[in-house]
Amino acid sequence: MIKLILDPLINGIINLGRGLSFLKSILKCILNGRVRWGEALKQIYEQGIQSLPIIILTSLATGMVLALQGIEMLARFGAKDYVPQGVAWGLVREMSPLFTAIIFSAKAGARITAELGTMNVNDQILATRAMGVDPVEFLVVPRILACFFVVPILTIISEIVSIAGGYCVGTSEANIPGAYYLAQTFKTVRYIDFFSGFGKVFIFAILIGWICCYQGFFTKGGSLGVGKYTAQAVAYSIILIIVSNTVLTKLMIMLWG
Repeated sequence: MIKLILDPLINGIINLGRGLSFLKSILKCILNGRVRWGEALKQIYEQGIQSLPIIILTSLATGMVLALQGIEMLARFGAKDYVPQGVAWGLVREMSPLFTAIIFSAKAGARITAELGTMNVNDQILATRAMGVDPVEFLVVPRILACFFVVPILTIISEIVSIAGGYCVGTSEANIPGAYYLAQTFKTVRYIDFFSGFGKVFIFAILIGWICCYQGFFTKGGSLGVGKYTAQAVAYSIILIIVSNTVLTKLMIMLWG
């Protein structure tokens, strides 16, 4: 019984230490200027294009559903005119950054883990090291930098598309004039509202890149191991995104309200 409790705990501590050491190696490469920008730009393009369609689709649906629910709820109090404020405020501060990060981790993050995992089980990472090339510099750093740049861009796109979805529903279902809807949206979203949500996505991006690259870089067990470690990477990423979002939201409310 004690062994069943201690083994996962010990393995967790070992993996955390190895993960922090892995992160240290990544930061060392970046701070020393050992960045292959050509590879990073390639990853930015691939991760962005891969994730864009599903981000647009889910963002549009999220904005429309939020507006529909807002109309239904606020109509009971005779306050349908406040739908633009509720939709814009909820999307910009919370929902768009969170949903974008989760979808990105499930889509592009899984791809990162699978690519690195396949390379590892086929000894391609070992071959890279044998040729005198640092695999962290060549394979990992470009992918993490791509996450850092792509997730914020996708978040802005998500916010615009989500608000557009809310606009379509608000003007058609609640008969809110389009000019009034847009005016109330811009009036509601202050700089602090935008940056309190947007600032979190950089933390999410680092977490996704770190976890997915770590899981892929240390994959073992052949083709079955690739699937296992990819699933783990997505699960750990989503858990840490949700937990960190809760902590960051609380901190931002305490600091700025």
